[in-house]
Amino acid sequence: MSHPSQFTLLRTRRFLPFFITQLLGAFNDNIFKQSLILAILYKLTIDGDRSIWVNLCALLFILPFFLFSALAGQFGEKFNKDALIRAIKIGEIVIMAVGATGFLYNHLELMLLALFAMGTHSALFGPVKYSIMPQALHEDELVGGNGLVEMGTFLAILAGTIGAGIMMSSTHYAPVVAVAIVGVAVLGYLASRSIPRAAASTPQLRLDWNIFTQSWATLRLGLGQTPAVSRSIVGNSWFWFVGAIYLTQIPAYAKEWLYGDETVVTLILTVFSVGIALGSMLCEKLSGRKVEIGLVPFGSFGLTVFGLLLWWHSGGFPQNVQANDWLAVLGYGHAWWVLFDILGLGVFGGFYIVPLYALIQSRTAENERARVIAANNILNALFMVVSAIVSILLLSVANLSIPELFLVVSLLNIAVNTYIFKIVPEFTMRFIIWLLSHSMYRVEHRNLDIIPDEGAALLVCNHVSFVDALLIGGAVRRPIRFVMYYKIYRLPVLNFIFRTAGTIPIAGRNEDIQIYEKAFTRIAQYLKEGELVCIFPEGKLTADGEMSEFRGGVTRILEETPVPVIPLALQGLWGSFFSRDPNKGIFRRIWSRVTLVAGEPVAIEAATPAQLQQKVTELRGTVL
Repeated sequence: MSHPSQFTLLRTRRFLPFFITQLLGAFNDNIFKQSLILAILYKLTIDGDRSIWVNLCALLFILPFFLFSALAGQFGEKFNKDALIRAIKIGEIVIMAVGATGFLYNHLELMLLALFAMGTHSALFGPVKYSIMPQALHEDELVGGNGLVEMGTFLAILAGTIGAGIMMSSTHYAPVVAVAIVGVAVLGYLASRSIPRAAASTPQLRLDWNIFTQSWATLRLGLGQTPAVSRSIVGNSWFWFVGAIYLTQIPAYAKEWLYGDETVVTLILTVFSVGIALGSMLCEKLSGRKVEIGLVPFGSFGLTVFGLLLWWHSGGFPQNVQANDWLAVLGYGHAWWVLFDILGLGVFGGFYIVPLYALIQSRTAENERARVIAANNILNALFMVVSAIVSILLLSVANLSIPELFLVVSLLNIAVNTYIFKIVPEFTMRFIIWLLSHSMYRVEHRNLDIIPDEGAALLVCNHVSFVDALLIGGAVRRPIRFVMYYKIYRLPVLNFIFRTAGTIPIAGRNEDIQIYEKAFTRIAQYLKEGELVCIFPEGKLTADGEMSEFRGGVTRILEETPVPVIPLALQGLWGSFFSRDPNKGIFRRIWSRVTLVAGEPVAIEAATPAQLQQKVTELRGTVL
């Protein structure tokens, strides 16, 4: 079934005004911040070490995330999100007016005050930015929407950085910057006026204005979520730890290792930002329009590999009398490997971060979502501060080179994500399923929207191969509890996936009565809790490609817990490596086309084994 591209969201009022608003906000942040840094370095008359003032700028921008994120999370739940965004955007106009005055009169203190206020603006905007998307988007649009937002954010950061450099190169930079930052703020407010109404999730919430106690309470709320959500917050913050190190070291890396000028810095930032944008865009395609956390280990693996390659490819550039510009750097074949590594870091960074944001949004209760995202922002800020401290210690105290710092970060990435994936094995389980369905098979879906988004249902399907459950689980948006023969359940490697997914092993009544009875007890429990349960009523894999008679277990299940029954059929698996076809081969059916098709729900009174077998046979057709 074909689906519209995520870019169709840009034609909808429920997304486009919000997208433009957040894009202009990120753009303005970086125009102002970068213009201020360049003014300190090259334009203003300042006594003492200018680098101290540059570091003060970084501190002033990040400090509000510690101070005001908890308050922002409360605002995001108590007030209508569309009205809150407009209020924040009006605040941005006032802040930029102060900043513009500072530029016009070369008043450094006013500029620093505006920078702190812009950090506050961003801290207040973050929770409402990410919590409004689940309200505005459908579940199958959430990954695509997050991909667009991440793409827009990083391209806006790049455009703001480059734009600031161009404006500050003018002899009349002050009025140019002043008009630009106020003008962009006004455009952001105008865009926000078209954001549709987004109701408050908890209007009765009482605000706690004690920023210290509330910050601690917010962090506890975020890290006290389910392991999948809490460790996703940690993983998200780790991404910003890694990203902050790379982005901070790029100017020095370009100068000391590529012997480049400012244009080489811009080239590297462009490649990195384009990589993030590309990875973010590809997430929807690779995830099948659902929140696919299996991409997170894939992204983590890529971050490590390309970080190691960047370390390996660094060095060996000839040093000229004059610094290389970007064209001169591109003239060295070795430079293309470095740029390829940086592009890879960006692409796999997109694979890593987009599913994490989508998971936090989709698995957090609506009345806690803004505060959980606020907790994420607090932890992000903390990790970025720690990244600066770690960089200083490793570069100055341990005397590591910048490439060696990249090596250490790549190795640390293995350790941190191994911890996350060990605590939440669902990440690894979903990765194995995703890898299987995107390597050995090309899985097509038909009519899977028939499966309800909420509530219990019993799925019945033909049984062709040892990986049927993995392919079905990877295709359906909701988690599924599979019932399978206990000997298949115990297969090495696959057992890890089955256990993690909450699979129910079952044996024949005459084989092991305890396993048999326990299976039906767990099936009833899952259905009463509103979950999807999938059974293979044949009770065994097909030995000849044809379906065996459906057994009577389905009747017992429906007598104990009457729920809708949805027939499924797998096509194209017979003859694949994991089937029992005697003529199968490991390479004969690599990347073979497999189709999973769903039929209309069957009424409970008509859901007899014979009727269900007929339905599944019709869905399967002649394609084995």
